[in-house]
Amino acid sequence: MTDLLVKPAGSHGRTIHVTPQSAGWSHVGFDLYQLQPGEIAEGNTGDREVCLVLISGKARAIVEDVDFGIIGKRMSPFDGKPYSVYVPSEHDWIVTATTEVTLAVCSAPATTGELPPRLIGPDHVGQETRGAGTNLRHVTNILPESEPADSLLVVEVITPGGHTSSYPPHKHDTDNLPAESLLEETYYHRIEPPQGFAFQRVYTDDRSLDETMLIEDGVVALVPRGYHPCATIHGYDLYYLNVMAGPKRTWRFHNAPEHEWLLKK
Repeated sequence: MTDLLVKPAGSHGRTIHVTPQSAGWSHVGFDLYQLQPGEIAEGNTGDREVCLVLISGKARAIVEDVDFGIIGKRMSPFDGKPYSVYVPSEHDWIVTATTEVTLAVCSAPATTGELPPRLIGPDHVGQETRGAGTNLRHVTNILPESEPADSLLVVEVITPGGHTSSYPPHKHDTDNLPAESLLEETYYHRIEPPQGFAFQRVYTDDRSLDETMLIEDGVVALVPRGYHPCATIHGYDLYYLNVMAGPKRTWRFHNAPEHEWLLKK
C-alpha cells in the first residue's frame, strides 16, 4: 500500500491521525473522530491553529470560555453546508457529540495567534460550481484565503458520479509567487453510496513520485507535491475535505501543460 494513503484505524474515537512528522512534511495536520452521543473530542492547539469541521452530526463546541452551543445540521457530508469552528493557537477546545458525529480537526502552524475563536456557520461559507460536462464539481469554501487565518486553507468538494475533479491536473509545490505557491494538502474522502470507489493519482513531471490510489469511503490521501487529479465511477458521488497550508497562505497553482488545452474547450 502506498505511503500516501491513510486508512482509518477502527470505527470509533480518533480513527485517523496525520501529523507533519508522520506525513514527512512541515505544515498540515489532520485528525478524524467518530463519536457516539455523549462522547467528547478535545485538545489544546499549542503553537498551531485549528479548524474543527463537523463532517456530519450535531455537537456542542466550546473554545476556552466561548460556548458556541449545539452546532451542526447535516447528517451526511452530501447533505448541505457544514458547521465549523476556528480555534487560534494556545486555546483549549472541546466538542461533545449530541448525535453520532464525524469531526475533522484540521491544523497548521500559527504565526500570530491574534485571531479570536469563531463559528463558521452555513451562512458564512460560499459555494460555487467549477468545470463543465463530466468535469463539473461543487465547491464549498470553509476557510478560503479571503477569510482570516494564519496558515490554514480548508475547502469541501462534491464530485458527481462519473466525473473528474482537481482536473485538469494541477500542482502547488513550488514557492514561486505570484505564479505558484507551495502548499501541502490532505484529501479526506467519502463515497455515496459508501460501497463505491474512486481513484486519485499523485505524480510529478519527472515521475519521481507517481502513485495511483484506490479511494474508498473514509480514507485520507496525502499530497506532498505534484499533480493530484481524482475520478469517481458512475453511480457514486465523491466528497472530499481539503486541508492546505504552506509558507504563504495563498492558493496559486500550475496546470500540467500537456492537459491545459482542456480548459479551452
